[in-house]
Amino acid sequence: MLIFRKPIEGVERPQMPADVVIVGGGPAGMACALRLSQLIDQHNAAHPDSQLSKENIYVLEKAREIGQHCLSGALLDPRSMRELLPAFENEAPLDATVTKEAVYFLTEKSKFKLPITPPPLRDHGNYVISLNRFVKWMGGKVEETGITIFTGFAGSELLFEGNRVTGVRTDDKGVDKEGHQKSNFEPGYDLNAKIVILAEGPRGSLTKQLVNKFDLAKNANPQTYGVGVKELWEVSSGRIAPGEVIYTLGWPLTTKEYGGAWIYGSKSEGGKGNVVSLGFVTGLDYPDPRLDPQSVLQEFKKHPLVAKLLEGGKMIRYGAKSMPYGGWWAIPPVAGNGWMILGDSAGFLNSARLKGIHLAIKSGMLAAETAFEALKKDDSSAATLNEYQKKVESSWIKDELWKVRNMHQGFENGFYAGMFHTALQMFTGGRGLRNRYPGHAGHEHMHKLADVPADGGAEAHLIGPAKGDGKLTFDKLTDLYHSGTKHEEDQPAHLVIEDTNICNTRCVKEFGSPCQNFCPANVYEMVDDATQPNGKRISLNPSNCVHCKTCDIADPYQIITWVPPEGGGGPNYDGM
Repeated sequence: MLIFRKPIEGVERPQMPADVVIVGGGPAGMACALRLSQLIDQHNAAHPDSQLSKENIYVLEKAREIGQHCLSGALLDPRSMRELLPAFENEAPLDATVTKEAVYFLTEKSKFKLPITPPPLRDHGNYVISLNRFVKWMGGKVEETGITIFTGFAGSELLFEGNRVTGVRTDDKGVDKEGHQKSNFEPGYDLNAKIVILAEGPRGSLTKQLVNKFDLAKNANPQTYGVGVKELWEVSSGRIAPGEVIYTLGWPLTTKEYGGAWIYGSKSEGGKGNVVSLGFVTGLDYPDPRLDPQSVLQEFKKHPLVAKLLEGGKMIRYGAKSMPYGGWWAIPPVAGNGWMILGDSAGFLNSARLKGIHLAIKSGMLAAETAFEALKKDDSSAATLNEYQKKVESSWIKDELWKVRNMHQGFENGFYAGMFHTALQMFTGGRGLRNRYPGHAGHEHMHKLADVPADGGAEAHLIGPAKGDGKLTFDKLTDLYHSGTKHEEDQPAHLVIEDTNICNTRCVKEFGSPCQNFCPANVYEMVDDATQPNGKRISLNPSNCVHCKTCDIADPYQIITWVPPEGGGGPNYDGM
């Protein structure tokens, strides 16, 4: 029997007062903390008789170390960092400046280079970075200011009083697989906060609680997502120049799926050879439930363009992360009574540019400015914190996202329709055929097995797990090994399935248990069980989880909820 993770009831929890709690130590959370510290320092220097304290400002980060769970392509548009730290380029870990880019449309064996790089994909002046190293550096800056970062602590629940968020409960530690307290049990803390700022990344579990409790998405389009599956390779010098950027469209996807690849070049840390950041983003609104995004990346690497680049190289890291594609119309209200939402948790990502780091940082800065004013007034009501909403709507965040507000929705009817809508939207400043295109949640696009070709049809090469040759391509468990993922084994499953009977009786028959396919870490398995009507039952390997949230997003019945495991567990995206 599966036991799922939930807060232990009936235990006394330590209480801890806080002015501001920032949940999530990624670029949005770190930028928020750093900007808030700057404003407090400026205020205290100018007002010696009315000092503000940083003592009760906390950042919660579920990873063991700062940046350990941070994964992106990654290219950094420096716009927001130049506002936050004008001289950041003198000391930040920047791998290469982009000096060359190309966009290719691929068929199975050939390639067509676009004669002109589309404006959204022009990256001259941006930086190739490791988001892991960049966030570590930002975290060091935050700690220098005196703000406390609690690593290894996950936010498990929001605390409410009526229609107000009043704090965050951290995860219970020392709970066994049956949900019982072990000898090292430690109850989570109740951080009673004036302001809670959610910077959890895409599909944040606390953000999901908040959105559901207050029905925040009622006037928004459903958020849609893609999953980026990434490998880091070491290759010989000369294969790709540091700062060279390649994007691809087309193969191995068909016209029924949305997605594409990136290839970024940088120098290796030792100075010998080059490092290639390579990944494929598959929109989580594909029709065939048998499609496997990790397998899509392996197929992509077989293309002559990629295989030649990687020949003789060595794969050194693997990871996966979801990303919000829905655009401006899918963003819920981002502020209310005691709370604000930042970055990917809110949906601040430009899918046309495949970039969100600069938007996450800017949103963190705007939230910090709002929090600072709230602390000065000792007022964190909706009336005060809604200034953050106004700041976002009057900032360049909206300017940038407004121009691509309908982009992903334009692809709902396939690749060719999407390209038509994209061209029209570029010509009309993002409008297209109408100011607001309707959208649908990605899982609603998934077809039942009875409605797809038994042999896969045109998608046959995308169906099922990759076997891998161990040199250029890899099976899922081999890739997973290179993610450095570790969890405490003796703990309840943090992939909470609302009703496992649906998995065992309906999903296995209707959809073929797509969780086995869309999970890039082999968490979900259907094992033989003669007592079940279809001879199979769901089994979980939670310790494999790379925290990408794909299962929470793509499950066709929407009965899976990803919640944080015991703090400190998860992938180790060193250098990613």
